[in-house]
Amino acid sequence: MTAGGPAALPLQARSFPGLTTPLARLAARCGDGVAAIDGARRLTWSQLLARIEALAGALQADGLVPGDHVALLSRNSARMMEAIYGTLWAGGVACPLNTRLAEGDLRAQLAEAEPVILFFDDAAAETALAIRDAAPSLRQLVHLSDGPHPAGTQGHDTYLARSVRVPDVGRRGDDTAMLIYSGGTTGRSKGVMLSHGNFWANAMNVQFALRPDATSTYLQVSPMFHVSAVARMFASVINGAAQVFIPQFRPDLVLSEIARNRVAVTTLVPTMLRTLVEHLRRQESDIGSLRIISYGASPIDETLVRRMVEAFPKVDFWQAYGMTELSPTATQLGPEWHRPGPGGMARLRSAGLPATLAEVMIGDPGDSPMPAGETGEVLVRGPMVMKGYWKNPRLTAEALRNGWMHTGDLGYRDAEGFLYIVDRKDDMIISGGENIHSLEVENAIAAHPAVAQCAVVGVSDPHWGQRVHAVVVPRPGQAPSLEELQAHCRTLIAGFKVPRSLELRDDALPLSGINKVLKTELRRQAEARQAGAVDGTGAE
Repeated sequence: MTAGGPAALPLQARSFPGLTTPLARLAARCGDGVAAIDGARRLTWSQLLARIEALAGALQADGLVPGDHVALLSRNSARMMEAIYGTLWAGGVACPLNTRLAEGDLRAQLAEAEPVILFFDDAAAETALAIRDAAPSLRQLVHLSDGPHPAGTQGHDTYLARSVRVPDVGRRGDDTAMLIYSGGTTGRSKGVMLSHGNFWANAMNVQFALRPDATSTYLQVSPMFHVSAVARMFASVINGAAQVFIPQFRPDLVLSEIARNRVAVTTLVPTMLRTLVEHLRRQESDIGSLRIISYGASPIDETLVRRMVEAFPKVDFWQAYGMTELSPTATQLGPEWHRPGPGGMARLRSAGLPATLAEVMIGDPGDSPMPAGETGEVLVRGPMVMKGYWKNPRLTAEALRNGWMHTGDLGYRDAEGFLYIVDRKDDMIISGGENIHSLEVENAIAAHPAVAQCAVVGVSDPHWGQRVHAVVVPRPGQAPSLEELQAHCRTLIAGFKVPRSLELRDDALPLSGINKVLKTELRRQAEARQAGAVDGTGAE
């Protein structure tokens, strides 16, 4: 028996088949049905399978053996889907990289992941060529976009054409399917190893909640370097649903694709939803086919949820809470809690109830269960829990101790079992669906010559969910502006991590009894100042 509860659920990740298993069945039973739509390009299930088999053959011809990593640096596309499935078919592990990261971050991840192949598109071509030397393991770079490919790389269709189609290697269950880098809780990106069984378990959770089927055309909007996007891709294939790909989020493009391809289901982060709601206020669109919008990945305010429901009166909303390490879903708040009427929206501040295959517990420091209403760490177990962190057994043991995944989130459950998240155990900021660690931003700010001391916290923001707020004690005679610090930070970290507001303080930062900065106090002060529409510098 593990600490804090009964033995783990009997269903384990090793019980599931491979993620490639449905492809042959779909090609045989509905081969002429549409599998993928990417602009003017349409692929049937038979065509998709043939391209996946050929791509796997090319990867094996380049020396890929089961367990090898294949990196992807690309916007969403049908070819990115082919590259992921081709990798799995050949027995490899797909490793999508965040295209928004600074070059230094990508070099570090590429070096650690040790991929043998790197797929990239036009938008990432310059970066891919610049970082390729970070991974001596690389044998080939493959260009996913149409048109001429850069010197020293292979064009995607040429790469397929030079190979023979090969059978599925047949990896499954506990075999690693993807290595996805997460912001983590230590200030350093961690490679999360997710298995075929992890994603199958997540697909089952989605199936039980959303009940998608082959008629539920899915619009892939969120970037496919995020676990939620690839998890939805796998779930859609398992259910035989066609997928529509757009390279990036634009409200006009989202709405036009919904109308053009009769999209039934999509997943959006709150920032996207806010923008989409505003766009719909200005322009009518044909969204009659849309049946379900799932959302998550960052904090969302109740006002936005109510505006969403008003803008999409015939759409069911479904909230998911989780993390990369959970493939990603742990709890779900269903459509019944998003509908107007008596008690219908009473749970909007909740993250919902545990997903069908998940156990969720609020644990004390010893991982024993806490009573309803009391705050502790959110612990999760079930077949969707990751295998561990790549090349980091210490952090793996720390996160997976006593049979539970320790999320690093603080929360409580009410008497009916609904989960409420109250804070992060660490100081992670989630802005626009992106994980931002305050320590990394603080290190960048502290490198500015005018800064004596600084701290970074996340404060609520009507557009981004949270924004990066910097509190700075300047050196004597100095008064750096927000714009000056932003320009400085952009040379060191990714643009989405740069502070969006600034407070200058004449006195030292508040410290605890053990000389740690009291970020809870800084956050409280910033929120109070924001509520009073007063900022320390006038910069927001």
